Amino acid sequence: MTVAVVRFPGSLDHESAARAVRQAGGEPVEAWHADASLPPDTEAVVIPGGFSYGDHLRPGAIASRSAVMADVARHAERGGRVLGICNGFQVLCEAGLLPGALRTNAALSFVCRQVELEISDRSTQWTGGERGPERLSIPVKNHDGAWFGDPDRARVMLRYVDDPLGSTDRVAGVANDGGNVLGLMPHPEEACDPLLGSTDGRHLFAGLLGRAA
Repeated sequence: MTVAVVRFPGSLDHESAARAVRQAGGEPVEAWHADASLPPDTEAVVIPGGFSYGDHLRPGAIASRSAVMADVARHAERGGRVLGICNGFQVLCEAGLLPGALRTNAALSFVCRQVELEISDRSTQWTGGERGPERLSIPVKNHDGAWFGDPDRARVMLRYVDDPLGSTDRVAGVANDGGNVLGLMPHPEEACDPLLGSTDGRHLFAGLLGRAA
């Protein structure tokens, strides 16, 4: 499966995301922010973490209006899977593809630590369905990662067990109504190798490819 990994000026985790896609059995290809369309034969999309455009205006605000995002939106409308990680989550919210917004952490500081996540919605392949795990251990590393919105109007997929960011209702990740677009602040690409202490991120990349971890 061909997976487009979108790169903006300031993307930091492009290579880690591409490596996780490859480990899951996909073929990562780069999509540049200024391209008018995604690469040919794109079947899924990853928008990785970082500080696109230096987080000017608001994190993800400028990137959400980049040329390639119009085709990402069309891909999502056709039911194609899109995974937004950290800054990618911010971009998807700013683009209107996911509900809510990400604001500065309650501690008013950068937070980098391992977190435990509860799976709130087990009905999609993102988390392995009913046979998937109940919790995931994945790191967060962000300054503006506190999700703000109405959880009753959002498809909440993941919640922090112990929320270090100050998100509304402990929300760590949400999906669109169709379940094919997922955004989360934790970094699953940093939880795919045993050397990093957890391989739980593999479940989300397997879901991106429509496979079991």
